[in-house]
Amino acid sequence: MGSCIICGTDVGGGRVCDSHQEDVVFDFRGDSPEDLVPSRFYRGVVDGYAEFGVFVDLAPGVTGLLHRSELDRRLDSLSWEPGDDVFVQVKGVRDNGNVDLAWSIRQADREFRGVLVQESSGEHLPDEDPDDEPTTEESAETAEPTDESDDEPVEESAEADAEPAEADTGTETAAPEDEATESDEAAESDDETGVDTEPAGGETESAEPETDDVATTGDEETPEAEGDGEPERVSIETLGDAVGDVVRIEGEVVGVRQTGGPTVFEVSDETGAVDVAAFVEPGVRAHPDVEVGDAVRVDGEVESHRGDIQVESEALVLLDGEAAEAVRRRLAEALTDEARPEGLQPLAGDETVAELADGLLDAAEAVRRAVLESRPIVVRHPATADGYVAGAAVERAVLPLIRDEHAKSDAEYHYFTRRPLDEPVYGMDAATNDATRMLQDRDRHDEKLPLFLLVGAGSTTESADGIDLLSVYGVDAVVVDAAVADPETRDAVDTLVSPELSDVGGDETLSTGALVASLASAINGEVREDLRHLPAVSYWADAPDRYVDLARDAGYDAERVAELREAVALEAYYQSYQDKRELIADLLFSDGGDLAAHVSEQFREKLETEIQTADANVVTEAVDGVEFALLDTDGYTHRYDFPPTPLLLDDLHRRRADGEPFATVGVGTDELYVRTTADVSVRDVAERAAELAPNADIATAGVREGKIEFLSGERDAVEDAVVAAVAESF
Repeated sequence: MGSCIICGTDVGGGRVCDSHQEDVVFDFRGDSPEDLVPSRFYRGVVDGYAEFGVFVDLAPGVTGLLHRSELDRRLDSLSWEPGDDVFVQVKGVRDNGNVDLAWSIRQADREFRGVLVQESSGEHLPDEDPDDEPTTEESAETAEPTDESDDEPVEESAEADAEPAEADTGTETAAPEDEATESDEAAESDDETGVDTEPAGGETESAEPETDDVATTGDEETPEAEGDGEPERVSIETLGDAVGDVVRIEGEVVGVRQTGGPTVFEVSDETGAVDVAAFVEPGVRAHPDVEVGDAVRVDGEVESHRGDIQVESEALVLLDGEAAEAVRRRLAEALTDEARPEGLQPLAGDETVAELADGLLDAAEAVRRAVLESRPIVVRHPATADGYVAGAAVERAVLPLIRDEHAKSDAEYHYFTRRPLDEPVYGMDAATNDATRMLQDRDRHDEKLPLFLLVGAGSTTESADGIDLLSVYGVDAVVVDAAVADPETRDAVDTLVSPELSDVGGDETLSTGALVASLASAINGEVREDLRHLPAVSYWADAPDRYVDLARDAGYDAERVAELREAVALEAYYQSYQDKRELIADLLFSDGGDLAAHVSEQFREKLETEIQTADANVVTEAVDGVEFALLDTDGYTHRYDFPPTPLLLDDLHRRRADGEPFATVGVGTDELYVRTTADVSVRDVAERAAELAPNADIATAGVREGKIEFLSGERDAVEDAVVAAVAESF
């Protein structure tokens, strides 16, 4: 007969009782997925990555998938490498033999209370001969719950208990030498954690766990714990200095997630946010009446796990009445004080940017308020050099604020996302993707709906359908665009910053990257020095002298700025749907020169090759005094390789324009791009061309990039109509 290596309970032919299945990690030595036991934790080896998750080998021929939806962080932030030993939980085995895995926050033997080997024939201790069946007494003597010492059962138990996203009960004490010792230790554990322990004999204490019930208080004070005074209320920002202390915090619940072990409440006060772990039973929701938005009071011990501060709840009180109002009043006052920047100081003293100060301060306040409210921020920008500069500037400003606000080390991956757009239009495809993700995060993880910040995109009517989809859910949206904007957009979003609509004077060639860099400095003035070179990087040509000088003062000469621009443009093209956060940060902020120089060299080689091919196949003609360069982009460019058509045409146009009336038109199967030396409205061109070719269904597809769409069967007629319309516009 076998006995549990944790509590000594008779378990027949096994070595761990049902209540301790998730306290033990197993080395699997079977040869069939069918032998795996759901909910158990197993040691595995990383086999490789896919876009949707990680494959982990549990044994030769037995591989499981840890889907990205099971992770407590972003897939691209996972530090695992192929060949690494890792720990995972088996969710289940499908009829076809596929193994579904779940995330384990415990990633070391010592973090489990025991280790067993599971073979097809049964399970045994690592150093035990599986043919020798131990007695109950032998099991109790030989069980070694990993590296725990018998002197520290409660501390280790509490530590495991507080792990978020973990299926560890963490409530039982280590195996005792006799029943009297175990009873004493169980009582001590009850006092410290507020959770019942299970005696060796398998009998359950009759007392209910402290966290089963939620007290509600209004004006009344919480009764003092028997024999102890009430903990002192402290601010969340001070918890890093209070590890090991029992404290009281008050705040608003901004997130709730259920793990395989405790329920984790994210609580925010006027100084920050922290995870609070509350336990009833493994995988059972503690305090079911407490929801996101509730004001609560928490008494508990401050603990540190791998550098993350969290509170092990001993009592969680749902506040109402004056007590709840006091919490919300403190939060509101802090938001008002902290969210609005004191003022705007445009980079390089740009007067055009200064005239947009009110709108930029509104945008900065919206971003800062989202951070303080623990609301995720999603930044959308075009996959261009200018777009990436703008998005990276905001990222540089916001991430430190998130780190300061949240105790979890990976909070920046939960609360900030930058998603590039293939085109500078926020269409239904992008909006549907965003809506799906935000609703999944809301329903699965109780996350608040995010703030959307669109930079260099979303400002024209071509984005109206996408913006409207977000507005259905009451999502806040801020749009900042230096190039183009339509008045209709102002009514569709919360804040729109646009030089065009504000009718400001000054520089008409202001880039979105330059505008947003000043916005970023208002969001977080401490990163201002990091942003000084970004405006110059965002211009392909004719960068204003003030930004060139500012970059030079920051240590970036003209050659270095060009290398950065080209390197970012090349990386923006590949894996365009990925934010490439770390790579872009390395290029723009941390690179000593080698990386950017290397990538920019590739940029120049690829661009020059394509330019030579395109230039040799350009057809020129003159219409009404305007010189045209016409290029068949289907026949003489590589559509699915770098450079993208808009960038190629930009460079081709710059090389050929000589100051005279000149236009470059790139014509594809059902779309074309227009570049001109005059201020020509692509919408006017499309409207006039539609009159000249009424059967072609001509429409403006993108104002910023001069893009027009049409029916492919009318291509020749469209080309003639567009050339005529452009000539008339001059």
